[in-house]
Amino acid sequence: MLGLLLRRLPFWVREPVFILVGSVFGARIMYLAFHDHSWVAAGIGLALLVGAAFRIHTVVRTLRARRNRTVAAVDAPADAVPQQPGAGPGPLRKEPNAWGQAFAAVALFGALAAALWVAPHMTSDDNGIPEPASCSDSEHEKLSQAYARTPKALTGDELCTALNRPDLPDILGRPDELATTAYGTSGTAPLTGGKVAQPEAQVQFDSYTVHFSATYNHLSIAQYVKMLKTGGEEVRTHEVLGRPAVFSSDHTMQIDLSRKSGPVEDGPPTRTLSVAFDREDGGGYYDITVWSSFTSLPPDSMLVDIAEEVLPAVPDRSAR
Repeated sequence: MLGLLLRRLPFWVREPVFILVGSVFGARIMYLAFHDHSWVAAGIGLALLVGAAFRIHTVVRTLRARRNRTVAAVDAPADAVPQQPGAGPGPLRKEPNAWGQAFAAVALFGALAAALWVAPHMTSDDNGIPEPASCSDSEHEKLSQAYARTPKALTGDELCTALNRPDLPDILGRPDELATTAYGTSGTAPLTGGKVAQPEAQVQFDSYTVHFSATYNHLSIAQYVKMLKTGGEEVRTHEVLGRPAVFSSDHTMQIDLSRKSGPVEDGPPTRTLSVAFDREDGGGYYDITVWSSFTSLPPDSMLVDIAEEVLPAVPDRSAR
């Protein structure tokens, strides 16, 4: 629909718009493609830039033809223009100002492109200092029956509030970074038919991503350790705030459409610290998972520091 509307615009409005949009978004996509090493995005950005270059060529040719016609009309003798008998010199038809239309179109869509480009960086407080992302408000999210069967289960919002701490960048060793996204979801554990509550929260920075979840499956850390060892995984037990805990490793998944062998491949390695709900290890646990934009595995001490600060901030639902 937008393309149809643009094509109905006058030539001297439509073409500058296509040139500006293709140039700005093509350059932006190319920058992100080289930053993320995505050949598919690079191809899209290159196609936009080539399209913009072709339209520039078309505009230049049209301007030259228009100028040649104007010069020819000025140099032509007066009697070369046929006049109807009895007809006086009619009023000259004023052609639209091509340069004025082009300038107005470029100015309008230039402002729009600038707003789209700068908008993500304009979140700031009254002092002009960017603010970290806050937890998304899902107050009206309808909880599944799993939460009714587990009255003491937390929600994703509560986990996000506990995780998205002002000192979290310091714990990650990135005091100058701000959270870019923060959210919580109140879902259920996989392979349980929606019967086990599993709220989750995630806070993402430029360098690190921290994921926080709670699983109410009555599985103790001792049983979880046996299950991991049975699966052949190397684990390391620990104790956090007097509660049994265990470290485990895995990989995230990422999609690369340029791969011929398959679009899904292993992403950055993750390190997870699972901590029992209580000292007695009566069942259920919190998972704190950290991964980074680097290829190295996050240190275990970082996860322990996060757990020691975040877990005490989780609301106490034992009285429910």
